[in-house]
Amino acid sequence: MADWIPAQVIANRHWNQDLFSLSLRANIEPFKAGQFTKLGIMIGDNLIQRAYSFVNPPQDSDIEIYATRVADGLLSPRLHALQAGDTVQISARANGFFTLDDVANGQHLWLFATGTAIGPYLSILGQKEVWHKYRKIILIHAVRYAADLSYQAEISILKQQYGDQLIVQPFVSREPAPLCLTGRIPQAIADGLLERHVGLYLTPENSQVMLCGNPQMVRDTKAVLEAKGLTKNLRRQPGQITMEHYW
Repeated sequence: MADWIPAQVIANRHWNQDLFSLSLRANIEPFKAGQFTKLGIMIGDNLIQRAYSFVNPPQDSDIEIYATRVADGLLSPRLHALQAGDTVQISARANGFFTLDDVANGQHLWLFATGTAIGPYLSILGQKEVWHKYRKIILIHAVRYAADLSYQAEISILKQQYGDQLIVQPFVSREPAPLCLTGRIPQAIADGLLERHVGLYLTPENSQVMLCGNPQMVRDTKAVLEAKGLTKNLRRQPGQITMEHYW
């Protein structure tokens, strides 16, 4: 328990029936954009804990976590019900390697996310470093319903700040939605729809790709990218694809 400290809830923003963002205040150790922490609540004699990525960039004083309530989950319904002034346990030390540290410089940085996995990208995009490292950044966010496209105001602010350097393309799979593509990310890459729509191309020479979210999306997208000549990014053998399974 030595690594656990209390965090005070500052706000709990409910985006819709299940999606929510917790704003917390705690004296955690410094972290890197893209890393995750753990939240926990005592239930009986057990500390029930889960990993959640930081949404806020490291320089922000408050912590933000983006999560979804799982109806039969042990922890997420309790987190969903927290109110300002409540307390939750948080790990003082961050973990994870889904950061820009080992992602090479390049012309284009493609950020693919499903659901709440957009969180670490918002943390990364909140730092100046990424905007100096890449000429274009393409943020792809896939959800089931248009109401699941959270953080639109924050993304709009980034668009205002960085203009055409940032391209945002949402996918909505279960209903038609304005300005959104339908279907699945891997298929949209395989048939060229995404590249045509965005106006840029996924090539080993110009692209770095980060994949985060549903493990099936990550696996299938990796396979499609490998068919285009991109390779997994390894420290001993740098490539173009950096991955994080989000559960």
